[in-house]
Amino acid sequence: MNRKIRKQLARSKRRIARRLDKQDVSGCERPMLTASNIHYEIAERTRGIAAGGIGAMHLVAKRLGLVEAIDRRLPLFKMHLPYHESDHVLNIAYNLLSGGTCLEHLELRRNDEAYLDALGARRIPDPTTAGDFCRRFTAGDINTLQDVFNETRLKVWKQQPDAFFEEARIDGDGSMVETTGECKEGIDINYKGQWGYHPLMISLANTGEPLYVVNRSGNRPSHEGAARYFDKAITLCRRGGFRRITLRGDTDFTQTAHLDRWDDAGDVRFVFGIDAMPNLYELVENLPDCAWSLLKRRAKYDVKTTPRQRPENVKDELVKQREFKTIRLQREYVAEFDYRPTLCSKWYRVVVVWKDLEVTQGQRKLFDDTRCFFYITNDWDQPPEEIVFAANDRCDQENVIQQHKSGVRSLTAPVDTLLSNWAYMVIAGLAWSLKAWAALLLPESGRWQEKHRREKRTLLRMDFATFRNAVINLPAQIVHGGRRIVYRLLAWNPWQATFFRLLDQLARPLRI
Repeated sequence: MNRKIRKQLARSKRRIARRLDKQDVSGCERPMLTASNIHYEIAERTRGIAAGGIGAMHLVAKRLGLVEAIDRRLPLFKMHLPYHESDHVLNIAYNLLSGGTCLEHLELRRNDEAYLDALGARRIPDPTTAGDFCRRFTAGDINTLQDVFNETRLKVWKQQPDAFFEEARIDGDGSMVETTGECKEGIDINYKGQWGYHPLMISLANTGEPLYVVNRSGNRPSHEGAARYFDKAITLCRRGGFRRITLRGDTDFTQTAHLDRWDDAGDVRFVFGIDAMPNLYELVENLPDCAWSLLKRRAKYDVKTTPRQRPENVKDELVKQREFKTIRLQREYVAEFDYRPTLCSKWYRVVVVWKDLEVTQGQRKLFDDTRCFFYITNDWDQPPEEIVFAANDRCDQENVIQQHKSGVRSLTAPVDTLLSNWAYMVIAGLAWSLKAWAALLLPESGRWQEKHRREKRTLLRMDFATFRNAVINLPAQIVHGGRRIVYRLLAWNPWQATFFRLLDQLARPLRI
């Protein structure tokens, strides 16, 4: 970041700090929102866009060679009149980054002259053309596109410090994508009565990146096809340089037919939930009392000042008044034993959590109850408590999936066939990957290393809507001149210093 920009950012920060100063009470005799004489005009020469950060995302794609890789490895067109494959892919991803939520919002983007100028485009595909592009994909083409994204991902991983490669935590889960459309090929009804598709997502928990997305019919089980894509993710992480790999999934992902093979690999660990079958309950009942220990959960967060008094629990009072039946956790105990699944030739470690529960109705206690949760693993070193916590941490993937549903809006079904909707899910998911890559490319070295590391982690963990408002929605004037496209930012926010550090990093050569 050059000295001029650093001074401008500092000056903007000081100005906003003065306006937000709580000690300054001048003007409090009237409301703060005093604007009244408001007029609107249309600029004659100046052009600006709300999503000024979109240029940085395009620089990320160009710097990583993603544009060239898509055009080279995904030959869906015999002739380019006028669009290339990369134009379509990036067009859908940039639409979601710029605030769009569906294919129809492409029409707003393509009629925005400043947006076209910002990306150096004469025109971009309309919604109908984008939908037709998704229909061109075969299953092989979709997997090829995912491989292109993952090759690009490897370049980003190479820029990370050595500690990044200590362990890759790979999570797998399925989620229902509901649709009210009745003519969409491949939809079906699940056991909850929901119509739609049931995509599988394999993601890297370290960064939240979706490594593989597989669209399936709505009535397919969660684990179907998971072993194949777990294997592909393992291969990808090995190529990336990870020294150890951990697979995680809930009870639908036990994958007992593949546990021996993964254990033989040497560098693969797994922690899967396993169904509470009668034979496992029988083993639990035969455990001696000394095998059990009290499970103490970690605090959700550290209190940095003094603990605040908890407010009155309004929901709990309503539950008691209306005499709803409630199950409350009293205590948890943890133990372990050896177990060999039917499809395995090896013995593995099963960690069991015993929950003491109290069932009440209103203010009356009905009875005590117990439940057990089982986790199977080939990790013989970690204490049983850590195995439980590692399995519970997998629940963060549900947050990632929810981000793709309601934040990015990639897990939707805007087209009319199973394959075309699968293609859209993969292409739209690039918007989330670009967010992750932008965060991962931020450098951590220098005088402010700890501060930069915190900013990098915050940006990486940031939900999509917050990222869009902090990094993408930067009002900017678009200026063409001297064979350059200049984004002149018109407003300041606290993330702009980090934004300019990213731009500086993109101007440097990548570590090969």
